[in-house]
Amino acid sequence: MFSTELLIAIALAFIAAGFVKGAIGLGLPTVTLALLTLPLGLKPTLGILVIPLVVTNTWQALQGGHLRELIQRLWQFLAAAVITVYAGVQVLASARSEVLVAILGVILIANSIISFTRFRIPPPRPERERAWSAVCGALGGVMFGMTGNFIVPGIMFLQALGLKRDMMVQALGLTFCTISAALALSMTQRSMLTPDLMAVSAGAMLPAALGLWLGTRYRKSISEEQFRKIFYAGLLVIGCSLLFGALRNLMVG
Repeated sequence: MFSTELLIAIALAFIAAGFVKGAIGLGLPTVTLALLTLPLGLKPTLGILVIPLVVTNTWQALQGGHLRELIQRLWQFLAAAVITVYAGVQVLASARSEVLVAILGVILIANSIISFTRFRIPPPRPERERAWSAVCGALGGVMFGMTGNFIVPGIMFLQALGLKRDMMVQALGLTFCTISAALALSMTQRSMLTPDLMAVSAGAMLPAALGLWLGTRYRKSISEEQFRKIFYAGLLVIGCSLLFGALRNLMVG
């Protein structure tokens, strides 16, 4: 069972994560993992993420009017990611938690550095887009199943496609809706989603929705670029904390 203090911390983390997602269109799993991995552990945090991820991203995937076009363009990317999420969850189930937390810390640090340097994967040539789509989707799926993070290289590939802003936001929703459903099914098959985790995950929908609403309103009153800088600076600090904490525990253990 979760203590009252821990439930409050979970609610506040989901408000913050929903706020970031509402402000810039992504960040729900990244922020939640960054804030809750230390107090809860990576595996329980991923379990709690499942329902808010599926619900919020299903809503986002249905907004924008480009769903059919995106499915036609991204189906290889999504199919590859779904298949390899199962492989990633297998690693999650068997690997030492400290190793996975260290990997998550490295990903958060790399994500922040990439954002600050504005590095982008070069756009794929049209004749090679399908092949790169499958490769990046597969690699992203493994990382998502292991750590709950899909940014490297999954989201970086989507950014390389040069989609317009509204289409990109819808593509992110479609992607996370799909891979989150695969994550939920895979974790359920491995008995990693306990009734307690599912109950907390369902309850997390309310603070996540509140944060999403606040972030959407806030997006209209602040420079998105300024907000991104603050966001990624915070991720850099948290990523370093996760990495060094995990390495310390590995050396002690």
